[in-house]
Amino acid sequence: MSERSIEPVRKTATGIPGFDSIARGGVPAGRTTLVAGTPGSGKTVFAGQFLAAGILDEQTPGVFVTCEESPADLRRNLQAFGWPVEEWEASGWWTFVDASPDIDQEPQETGAYDLGGLIARVFGAVQRSGATRLAIDSLGAMFSRFPDVRQVRWDLFRIAGQMKRLEITTVMTAEREAEYGLVARHGVEEFVADNVVILRNILEAETRRRTVEILKFRGTNHQKGEYPFTILPESGVVAIPLSAMELTQRSSELRITSGNADLDRMCGGGFYRDSIVLASGATGTGKTLMATEFIAGGLAVGERCLLFAFEESRDQLIRNARGWDVQYEPAEARGDLQIHCEYPESAGLEDHLIRIKQAIDTFRPHRIALDSLTALERVATPRGFREFVIALTSFTKDRETAGLFTASTPSLMGGSSVTEAHISTLTDSIILLRYVEMAGEVRRGLTVLKMRGAAHEKSIRQFRIDHRGMHIGDPFRGIEGILEGHPNRIIDSPSAAGRDPRSSHYCE
Repeated sequence: MSERSIEPVRKTATGIPGFDSIARGGVPAGRTTLVAGTPGSGKTVFAGQFLAAGILDEQTPGVFVTCEESPADLRRNLQAFGWPVEEWEASGWWTFVDASPDIDQEPQETGAYDLGGLIARVFGAVQRSGATRLAIDSLGAMFSRFPDVRQVRWDLFRIAGQMKRLEITTVMTAEREAEYGLVARHGVEEFVADNVVILRNILEAETRRRTVEILKFRGTNHQKGEYPFTILPESGVVAIPLSAMELTQRSSELRITSGNADLDRMCGGGFYRDSIVLASGATGTGKTLMATEFIAGGLAVGERCLLFAFEESRDQLIRNARGWDVQYEPAEARGDLQIHCEYPESAGLEDHLIRIKQAIDTFRPHRIALDSLTALERVATPRGFREFVIALTSFTKDRETAGLFTASTPSLMGGSSVTEAHISTLTDSIILLRYVEMAGEVRRGLTVLKMRGAAHEKSIRQFRIDHRGMHIGDPFRGIEGILEGHPNRIIDSPSAAGRDPRSSHYCE
């Protein structure tokens, strides 16, 4: 056979958000894919969503072979994701083949047996419905009821082979005993399938983190490694394809206001239209005020703004903004502003990310503010938080939306935070807010540490906060160590003239 006659492996889109990007188009068409995972990892949802997406997106019927749960239980469980399985059954789009155990019947072993009867039922259901998608959930139930592993394996080969001849794309699920180790409990399931997908539900530092990994796709390529995913009640499995993100965002020369004219001058004319800005400082230094002025600056020129808060309620935000002469309620009434407030602990980090992305896609804001990233860090593992930040910044830049995120430093006088370490290289601009203790008085200082692609002022300026907002004043003169939280006055500086000459420097 010549090389030209070999056709590449076609893919069938699963319809599972994010997964098809990881799979580079979907699972191989006309072949069997094993989806393995520990209990609670989402295997049954994956299999059900595979059939539901086929009906919704491609109008193709599907057959679901249930070997563990009854069809009645599955209908009820899958209905919770918004999939009207019962209606689809009535209209012929969805067919159950019930191979679940009969709880009223005592198990009896009477001699040699095989799965010939079940294979015939599956084959008949596929032919009658015209299905192009088949889901079998789960193989572990078959192995537990039929102790002859070799016979079950042979029968599974027969099912996979017949479905392949009919060009039916099949998803089989199987249990694992641990998140890492054997692909499936009985050690033979993966040899039945051409392709293997692993779902994990890992417990790290008292936090569950779900990941999906494509272990093998025969004859075609896919993204390597583990990717976070979540299961949402309204949409099922949603994967986050980090490595599928591309640095193809356009770059804007347009400047927008930060909401503070003095800060705009320090930034050389404001932020870039598509930039991500990090405002970092200790509690009470003015981060929320900076986010408020950022939102107010957008509202003043007729932009749509989206505010995500994870530490204060909507009423608190409205009251605080009013205290700085910013009125949120009229902007909400006009439809120019949306405020989303949630405790970080109310959901997993992947859930928060999906909701933020959905809010951005639905509202299509010109600018977003998130206060604060550090609060979200409480509910994530270091790896999970890093992936969250990468996904959020990439998505925001891809939408060409200006974003201002706040982060808290661990000490009052400054220093870097874990949040800064995760996001600092991903942001276009970094603004540091610091307390400065001088002569028994606490002052506030601000500097533009980074402004990618533009010149900016390097000095550390004093600022004060009153009922009209933030007022940036003169630079600190003759003082060093402010950013490290240890300000020292330099006696050689002109501004230090007249100070105690007995020491070369002293701490304020």
